[in-house]
Amino acid sequence: MKGIFYIALFISFGSFGQGFQGGLQTTERLIIPPQSTNTKIVGGVGRIFEELPSDKVLDLSIKTHTSIKPVIRIQPKSAPLNRNYTEIKGLVDWNYLKSTTTDYQLGQYKLGVGAEFESYLNGKWFFRLAAVQGLHETDSLYNPKSYFQWQKGKMNYYTDIRSRISYTPNHILNFQAGLDHNFIGQGSRSMFLDDYGKPYPFAMIRARFWRLEYSILYQFMREGQHKDWEGKFASSHHISFNATKWLNIGVFETVVFQPKDTLLHRGFDAEYLNPMVFYRPQEYSIGSSDNVLLGIEASAKWKQHTAYFQFIIDEFFLAEIRARSGWWANKFGGQLGIKGHFQKGNHKFFYRAETNFSRPFTYSHISEELNYGNQGTPLAHVYGSNFAEILGELKWEREKWGANFFTNYSFHGSDKDGFNYGADIYQPYINRPFELGHFIGSGIQRNFFRTQLTVNYSILRKRPLKLFIQNILFHDVQNQQTNYTVVIGLRSMLWNDYRNY
Repeated sequence: MKGIFYIALFISFGSFGQGFQGGLQTTERLIIPPQSTNTKIVGGVGRIFEELPSDKVLDLSIKTHTSIKPVIRIQPKSAPLNRNYTEIKGLVDWNYLKSTTTDYQLGQYKLGVGAEFESYLNGKWFFRLAAVQGLHETDSLYNPKSYFQWQKGKMNYYTDIRSRISYTPNHILNFQAGLDHNFIGQGSRSMFLDDYGKPYPFAMIRARFWRLEYSILYQFMREGQHKDWEGKFASSHHISFNATKWLNIGVFETVVFQPKDTLLHRGFDAEYLNPMVFYRPQEYSIGSSDNVLLGIEASAKWKQHTAYFQFIIDEFFLAEIRARSGWWANKFGGQLGIKGHFQKGNHKFFYRAETNFSRPFTYSHISEELNYGNQGTPLAHVYGSNFAEILGELKWEREKWGANFFTNYSFHGSDKDGFNYGADIYQPYINRPFELGHFIGSGIQRNFFRTQLTVNYSILRKRPLKLFIQNILFHDVQNQQTNYTVVIGLRSMLWNDYRNY
């Protein structure tokens, strides 16, 4: 095992390849080189990364769509980057953490090594395959978000695989498939589709024409335990419309359904493969009890700043909303935020302020095969439902150094007396204590403060390998308990590894 770690570290420092890097490897949820008004789509797609101060801010354009990440790479016709390249790099994910919680006085660890292959061909094809193999002994916060996990003896093992193939035959269409995350929105969190959970196999079709981008996403997910998995599927549509150069409006819909139940083996319903159908009427027409969600979003850009919002509807009855009765099936959530970049000399900054909420029972259903989740984690906001949150973050960069200050306050309701109060989307909503009187915070009310400061140093300028130290302070208001955790690590920053919840 020690030899494998040395080999991975050597590859990480000496990764080789040919072609270009430039703006294509910036750590941002959207990876797009500098563009002009005369652009065309090429086959590469970016990665899904948190935004950093050094990330490029796109020029205002009615052809620019940034709601779905990763964003398709757009190249200027004046200087197209259509050269072929192939690159292989080593991956490292080493973490040691120690917490003031008495159970973890000895400290815990996560150790992983791997490699990534990436190739770009003929301006149309993009390939990426990355895998990290490792072992860990960590609490629930720092458990690996991997597709494969198992236990052998006293050791916990994981294999984290990410892959994506992208093909762009022309300036309109793009086809993607792989095992990865996708993200919809402009926020730190998403009420539509987030990347906090575990990856999943997917297929995607994206089309751009006029001021529109239309995306169809098919997800192949599962629930249960190792060797006892139950499959589940989801099909989603997203329309992005640029009303002006600075205003974008989006519409989202998704349906979650199970391939089989006690009466029928359905497979992937052919009705949901139709790229032009609306899911709610289709659900009624086939007489199913599938889980359909609808959403709307908008973002407005001004210079280096963006204001954004999302609103998701699971179910609702307008008369009960007007009556403010707290009917359990009025299930919806929302987001409102602002973010931006600014610079002072050589110091680059990124800021964000955001609030999110979700009513009880939102995203839940009668079983885990029909809820809006994957492998035990929500597909949207990491808190699930029955919560309200306000967060803020400030990031700083200067040459190889960087820092990230994050803080949030959240208000939750949780289950009590053996009844489901709508916080855990994996609990069936049929086990509710009453029909009316469900509001955010129903059940056992809990308030939490989290403050997090991360300082990192980029070891290599052209390779996303960072040494970091993270300080987490967590306070439970009701129980008057405070926990401090320090994490020291070395990580190849090739996909997000959120721990700010």
